[in-house]
Order: sequence, then structure tokens, then C-alpha cells
Amino acid sequence: MYNVITISRQFGSGGRELGRRLAEKLGFAYYDDEIIAEISKRTQLSEEYVQQIVEHRPVTLMPITIGHSFYPVQHPLMEQSQNIYQEQARIILEMSEKSPCIIVGCCGDYILREKKLLRLFVYADMNSKVERCRLKAPENEHLTVKELRKQITKVEKNRAKYYEFYTGRKWGDKLNYDLMVNTTNTDIKLIVDVIARMFDKNVTE
Repeated sequence: MYNVITISRQFGSGGRELGRRLAEKLGFAYYDDEIIAEISKRTQLSEEYVQQIVEHRPVTLMPITIGHSFYPVQHPLMEQSQNIYQEQARIILEMSEKSPCIIVGCCGDYILREKKLLRLFVYADMNSKVERCRLKAPENEHLTVKELRKQITKVEKNRAKYYEFYTGRKWGDKLNYDLMVNTTNTDIKLIVDVIARMFDKNVTE
């Protein structure tokens, strides 16, 4: 029986909406921005700063060369990034143990890899992602299609770097997930109904 669903998603694919609706349908807790808020609370860093860190690959350490010896430099930003990830992992583990839940992003599929869970990856073609970004975020209305495409590509590139840095896995690789969900030109509500029926079947069995 699955108690946890993790959702990784492309920017603008509707992964958050899918997660919220599925949580409501199944009666599961839903964790997304709540993870960032809890990290902020525990580390006493602003939510905006924590969000920025978890959307980017940490700064890599550059060694100092003296003769033929290498001495790693302790980079404060790298250390802080590592601390945030460790706190993130603790929080996600705690949330997964409280009650059945859906966890969006934050390397949840990797952090909970020892648990029995359903791992989803939500994606869509670029045109659908651009359209959703326009509809769901009024602040994007003034952006051109070219600008939105650039923004989407940048966010996804950063997510991939962060995920790959901490997991050693390729973000979006079908081998890392149980179900790949294509939301291109599809009503999210219909997809949720299908997944919920699948999940209910799994539970009853």
C-alpha cells in the first residue's frame, strides 16, 4: 500500500495543480511551499532565500593549488546549501511519516527512496507550458512567448542541476519514476481522476 506520492515536474506542466487536486481526491496531506516555509523556520533564513537555493545547483568548491598539493576551500555558500539540503531531507522524512501525503519537488523521490512510494514526473510540450504560465501567473501576461520560453528553460535547467547534484541521477529520466504524466493539451482534472483510480486499485489490492 502506498502512503506517499512524490511529484517532480517541469515548469508550467501543471504538476502543482495535479498534486493539490490528487491530494484532495485521496484525502492525503499536501506539501509544497510548506517544505520551504519549514526550512526557513528551522534555519532562520528567509523563505525567498531558501527558495533560491533549492532552485539552483550549489556552488562547487574550488581547491587552492600549492605546489603539487590541493587544499579544498570551505565556501560559506556551499556549506549553507548543504545545511539547507540536510534540513530539507529531515523535514521530508518527518512529513512522510506523519500521514499519507503528496510531496512536490525538493528531491522527494530520492530522499524517500527507501520507502514504498509512487513517484510521478509531470511534463508537457513547450507550447502547453507557455500557455499555462500565462493563465496561472498574471504577472507573466506582459512577457512575449520568446521570453516565457527562455524563463521556462532557465527554471528547468536549474532544477535539473540541483536534483542531479544531490542525487547523482538525471532529472526527468524515466528510470527514476514509476509514472510519467504528459499534461500536454489535457485537462488536469481528468488526469487526476485516472491516477486516483489507479491508486485506489493499488490500495485495495
